[in-house]
Amino acid sequence: MQTAHHDDTDYLRWLQTQVSHLRRGQLERLDREQLIEELEGMRCSERRQLRNRLIVLMMHLLKLEHQPDKRSRSWSVTIITQRNDIKLLLRDSPSLKSTLPIALVDTYPRARQEAADETGLPITTFPETPPFTLEQLLDEDDWPEPGSD
Repeated sequence: MQTAHHDDTDYLRWLQTQVSHLRRGQLERLDREQLIEELEGMRCSERRQLRNRLIVLMMHLLKLEHQPDKRSRSWSVTIITQRNDIKLLLRDSPSLKSTLPIALVDTYPRARQEAADETGLPITTFPETPPFTLEQLLDEDDWPEPGSD
């Protein structure tokens, strides 16, 4: 989150200054309000990244299931990439795991809509609720069967 800070527009320099203050125990010199804002932003960014990756993953799984004849290498690569990146994100931020069930339910409608938009199929082609579990979503060996509902 690169924002201007009251006396310093160089984000990396501002961060280094804050780190120096922390290391020296100079808590009174910290830019507390801006630090809080930055940390909140980081937290939101991690959640947003997880949600966006879930949307892309689910959209491609839906496309693969409902348009197997149009399967492309790029769809498969996207699925593999999203699964790997989600696993890395969860490894780096284990507390995100507890948000997965809600994130799945919250993001599925968008993935469903984007799958309909990209395939040109009616949205009713795709189930109203996620047709896969979290385990299936993240399992690198789990691939949808063509035309299964």
